[in-house]
Amino acid sequence: MTKQAPLADGHPLLGSLRDLRDDTLGTYLRAHRSHGDVVRFAVGPPGLRASLYGVFSAEGVQRVLGTDAANFRKENNVYTEIRESVGNGLLTSQDAEYVRQRRMIQPLFTRSRVDAYAGIVHDEAADLAKRWESAPDGTVELSREMDVLTLRAVARILFGADIDTAAGIVGREFPVVGSSVLRRAVAPVRIPRGWPTPANRRTAAAQAELYRICDRIIARRLADADQDARDMITLLTRARDEDGSRLDPEAVRDQVLIFLLAGHETTATALTFALHLLARHPEAQERARAEVDLALDGRPAAAADLDRLPYLTRVFKEAMRLYPSVAIMGRRAVAEAEIDGYAIPAGADVYVSPYVTHRHPAYWQDPDAFDPDRFTPAAEADRPRYAWFPFGGGPRACIGQYFSMLEGVVGLATLLQRHRFAAVDTRVPLGLAMTLQAAGPVRVRLTARGDRP
Repeated sequence: MTKQAPLADGHPLLGSLRDLRDDTLGTYLRAHRSHGDVVRFAVGPPGLRASLYGVFSAEGVQRVLGTDAANFRKENNVYTEIRESVGNGLLTSQDAEYVRQRRMIQPLFTRSRVDAYAGIVHDEAADLAKRWESAPDGTVELSREMDVLTLRAVARILFGADIDTAAGIVGREFPVVGSSVLRRAVAPVRIPRGWPTPANRRTAAAQAELYRICDRIIARRLADADQDARDMITLLTRARDEDGSRLDPEAVRDQVLIFLLAGHETTATALTFALHLLARHPEAQERARAEVDLALDGRPAAAADLDRLPYLTRVFKEAMRLYPSVAIMGRRAVAEAEIDGYAIPAGADVYVSPYVTHRHPAYWQDPDAFDPDRFTPAAEADRPRYAWFPFGGGPRACIGQYFSMLEGVVGLATLLQRHRFAAVDTRVPLGLAMTLQAAGPVRVRLTARGDRP
């Protein structure tokens, strides 16, 4: 018999509003531990109160993202705000438009195409490691440094020769837009974007600057006859659907902004915490470094080396288990559904959380401990498919997940070739913007390996 999901503890008047606003991840974790795999949250004061549902079992996540994906759509406030801020690209589009976009863009993410980007990732990581040689006191703050690394790598892939201008503008303006998305998505009452409040004016100016730089580069590529150009903007302007139609310049811009969002902040978070965890666990760091030295023998890491770096790959996966870049994923139910024996009403907002499910004791022994060997082939085969889902899943799984793995492993290998890391900050508070982020410094002390190239 279908039951009503248990209600999370909350304030008599505001329900879980303040808890979810002030400590979203902690609130979900506590609700799961207290009430189980499906939990109902009352959010907001009477008259404005909404109900949302957290689904935390691997089986429930599979229903939402996989088998019943058609019933759980990207129509909640978060996706509405992303859509209005950075356009209707692959992350936010739906139905026939999503299918059309995915069909046109998929050839840009084939394994052979993505493998060609490994050299860019290596070069940017090697340049960063070189700059670290003059770091004050031999100490660097990882979250800032990894953001620079991944932004420059993705910007080179997207913008080609225009990287320096584009990366500077994106690095300055994207956080403004991202903060606005989160703030507006969780607000009980959203002020219209057209009202000239200080926050709206700041966001509009940042959005206009992002649009301007993308539009300028796209126009240049459309006018360029260079058939050998391989930056992604050029490839997007040349993409064709089955009927021969192209993406118009606005649609190309939407895709570029989504790729910037999904391709740099997410991997920056994963790299930050992978290095942080290695710095806190010297034995794992030395094991990873020994594997890198044996596999590469001092040469640059390439895409073909991923199979030769299984332990380093497991380190990166374990970092994404403990610190998934997209810690919460939301959907809206079209029709009433049943998950794990509980009723989900039509129209309800439903949230799955890699951060919570990745700590579910049914799938993970000692779930808060760092153990890369959770990701040996045998261990992975013993777990449900959706016990680990940092890239989502089902028909809307991230198109760039192989690129993220390539960028992460090549970046880590390049940095480990050149430096040893010791943790300065052993406890790092977490925050949520459009992605999971460190809310405090993530400093490490470096020791350069002078024998490496």
